[in-house]
Amino acid sequence: MNKVAIGVFALVVAGGGAYVMTVGADAPNVSGATPPTVAALLVEVAIPATFTEQQAMGQIAFEASCAACHGVNAAGRDGIAPPLVHKIYEPSHHGDEAFQRAVALGVQAHHWPFGNMAAVEGLTRADVATIVSYIRALQVENGIN
Repeated sequence: MNKVAIGVFALVVAGGGAYVMTVGADAPNVSGATPPTVAALLVEVAIPATFTEQQAMGQIAFEASCAACHGVNAAGRDGIAPPLVHKIYEPSHHGDEAFQRAVALGVQAHHWPFGNMAAVEGLTRADVATIVSYIRALQVENGIN
């Protein structure tokens, strides 16, 4: 593993730890978003038996930066954000670059009634690539490819 990958992994793990501490039961909710709960999820998501190293890093990054809105395992959150494990986000309709642009620039609402998505601060293209690899693994496990 090269030094850049180790550095990205360390940052992602640190962010994941900060996320866990922020959404803990007694922690204040600094983002204003409701922490994800199973009851609020929009779709059932089957989880792959194993992840590659990149997908596992993507899962950590997703949980730290995306799950508060898009739900645990990208299952969506009722009234907050859509599921990413959905045929709308299959690679032929929303390619990997669409995720990069969404994170960097935000998104005007066009498929769902959740409102616009703001850009996500603090994620690099490499971070987003790991997140996308995790989302794609979930999609494949759920018959979306």
